[in-house]
Order: sequence, then C-alpha cells, then structure tokens
Amino acid sequence: MATIQMRLGPKETTMSDFRTTQPHMLKESKAYQSQILMGGLSGFESPVGMDRRDRLQALKTGDIGFVHSWDINTSVDGPGTRMTVFMSGCPLRCQYCQNPDTWKMRDGRPVYLEAMIDKVARYKDLFQLTHGGITFSGGESMQQPKFVTRVFRAAKEMGIHTCLDTSGFLGKNYSDRDIEDIDLCLLDVKSGDEETYHKVTGGTLQPTIDFGKRLSKLGSKIWIRFVLVPGLTDSVENVENVARICEQFGNAVEHIDVLPFHQLGRPKWHELRIPYPLEDAKGPGKELKARVIKQFEDHGFVVY
Repeated sequence: MATIQMRLGPKETTMSDFRTTQPHMLKESKAYQSQILMGGLSGFESPVGMDRRDRLQALKTGDIGFVHSWDINTSVDGPGTRMTVFMSGCPLRCQYCQNPDTWKMRDGRPVYLEAMIDKVARYKDLFQLTHGGITFSGGESMQQPKFVTRVFRAAKEMGIHTCLDTSGFLGKNYSDRDIEDIDLCLLDVKSGDEETYHKVTGGTLQPTIDFGKRLSKLGSKIWIRFVLVPGLTDSVENVENVARICEQFGNAVEHIDVLPFHQLGRPKWHELRIPYPLEDAKGPGKELKARVIKQFEDHGFVVY
C-alpha cells in the first residue's frame, strides 16, 4: 500500500499509523477530513429546549428526524442531481462500513420535518432540470420511518423524484402505502446466504429479500448494490446466490452495481476507537471484478 504523508501537529505520520490511534484527533488530518460527508447541517433549524420525552414522541410521529449530514451530488445516489440526506442510526454493523459515525441515532442532530421539506422545495427547479431528486441514506434511513416517509410524500406532491438507499433490513417499518412513494430503491444485497450475511453485517438476510419483493410488487424500481470484498463476499457460490435473489425481484431491477471494497472509511473507525475487522484487506483486482460482473451478466442483468 502506498504511503501517504500527513502533518499532524509537530510530527510526521503515515496512513499505517491509523492502526494504533494516538490521543490526537484524527479528524484534524486531511486524510480524515476528505472522508467527512459534505454539507453538514447548515441551514437547518434544530429543536431547542425539547426534553427527551418530547423528542421521542416527535421522532415517533416524524415531526423531527435525527440527521447526520446532507449534500448535493450528481450520479452517485440516484439519477440526476440529488440532495442526499444521511440519517443517523443503523442496526447493522457492516465490516466495510464507510461511515461508522452514523451508527448511533443520538449522534445526529434533530431537524424539524418542516425544515427538511423546505430544503427539498428549495431545490425543486434544479431537480426537475436535471431529472434528479431527494435521496435518503444513512446510517439506515428506515430506522426513522415516519420522518422519511413524510418527506417523501411531500416530495411526491411537489413532483420530485424520491430514492431510498437501504439494506431493507427494517422493511417491516414501511407500509405498502409508504413504499408507493419510493420511486427508486438503492438496495444493498450484501451477501447471498444467511451465514455470510451475518458475518458481514451481524444481521439476517431474509428481510432484504422480503423488502425487495415488496418493492417489485408495488412498482418501485431497484438498483442493486453489492460490495465486493476479497475473502469475504467474493466466492462463486455467494455471488451466484446474490444473483438468484435479484432474479426474485423481476423487472424491477434496472441494474446491479458491483462496488469494489476500499479503505476510505478506515480512519473513521480508528478515530472512533472501534476495532476495524478489515484492517489489512485489499480491494478486488481486475480479474476478480470481471468474474463477478460476468456472473451477474450471465443471469441477464445489466452490471456497472
């Protein structure tokens, strides 16, 4: 691995030093700062003086949502120019998670529903010009179903395209009516069998399958996302199982994204003092990625 030199206070350090985090804050380094989600929470009014009980009630009704950050991007989280909102809180603990700082809901900032809807409306003309829209990601946005679905419903009323980036693990939180407001789902099918899925995420696979079937039945489009990690998700059998799962979603699947594993999230694990299970893992080579792409193509899928 190439050595990246950075200046942290009075001494030089390298990316390898992230293995044993020092007392200084890694977020002072350029390598860490480059991974911070853009947008922050500027422009949002946050509830002030609301006690814990009131916040829980407002969260339950969707009057507030706990948000990590947001940004404006193109061709990353759906078609066109997107406003991507990263919600706080996630029940899974994926080994390759790039944003472990979104795991805990309490680490987000409470944002009023009206403030979020106003922010979406502000970009309406841009979305319509670029065929873009609003995307909720995370963390796991399905952990705050009322807030997300109320924003989506308001967006649909404004004629704005909606997209949900999710593992589908919390699909039971969504009614069929809620799903009808999802134009597109970026569905993470993280592995193709229960054993591997649990190893990767700590969760169970079946909820993803069930949610994908519901999306297909109710008319939402699906872009499948599969993270290719050598030695973890790359076996021929696992990829075949993922392909067979995707076949169950029928024509709803527009394409599959094979996403090569990378180490961009590693500094965050160290900054948060979380043991990183893929410390020495490498990204897939060209031959491995080509093999996996061909496996999906052999099942009739368009693959990126």
